[in-house]
Amino acid sequence: MHTQEEKTAAFSRLLSIMDELREKCPWNAAQTMETIRPMTEEEVYELSDAILRGDRAGTAKEIGDLLYHMVFYARIAEEEGSFDIADSIAKVCDKMVFRHPHVFGPHAGEPTTAKEIADTWELVKAKEKDGNKTVLSGIPDAMPAILKALSMQEKARGCGFDWEKPEDVWDKVREEFGEAQEACEEGDQKHKEEEFGDLLFAVINAARLYGVDPEAALSGSCSKFRRRFNYLEEQTLKKGLSLKDMTLAEMDAVWDEGKAKGL
Repeated sequence: MHTQEEKTAAFSRLLSIMDELREKCPWNAAQTMETIRPMTEEEVYELSDAILRGDRAGTAKEIGDLLYHMVFYARIAEEEGSFDIADSIAKVCDKMVFRHPHVFGPHAGEPTTAKEIADTWELVKAKEKDGNKTVLSGIPDAMPAILKALSMQEKARGCGFDWEKPEDVWDKVREEFGEAQEACEEGDQKHKEEEFGDLLFAVINAARLYGVDPEAALSGSCSKFRRRFNYLEEQTLKKGLSLKDMTLAEMDAVWDEGKAKGL
């Protein structure tokens, strides 16, 4: 691992490279925060994918790519005269010091647990907000729905609004399942959408309470479906057929065969 001095030098090199690119590369010079934003979203997903794969070399690369984007935004802002990277770093440092009184405050060094910190996290954060902000106000509307639901539930938990025991959530899941089923029988599209949303929100809540990342869990199921469906398609093509030529029972038989193979 690198020393503190080497880490500082590495970050300084990145800043210098950004200065050179912004001043001498036409493409880099033409970029704005708005043009970079879609690429940043892609980099976030690539980092997430590398983490889920357990690819440490890939994770190191993607962290670098994402850090480059953060420096890019700050450089653009510096040119505008609004802020620079030092301001961004100072803000996050001040925030972390404020939110960790058990480390930096008058009670530093006193025994505490990770659960105690998590349980009071949102209350500590609320102290630094102005009167116009609420606990959920920091969650972007554009955030993907699974992540948004999980973030809302975590913030509510941080204020003490949560199930007392994980097993208590199953009654809510069953309740929402029944309401979704009833809505489907009624046939009203808006009502169906509402009840399916409530059901998904409850299932995400259950996953959270049992320590399961719902995004990772669903991604795993998608990967499993892809493997098994690819097997079904491959076996069908080997017979000189297409999926349209097969009955559902025939497809199910090949599907189960792929499942038995551990796909």
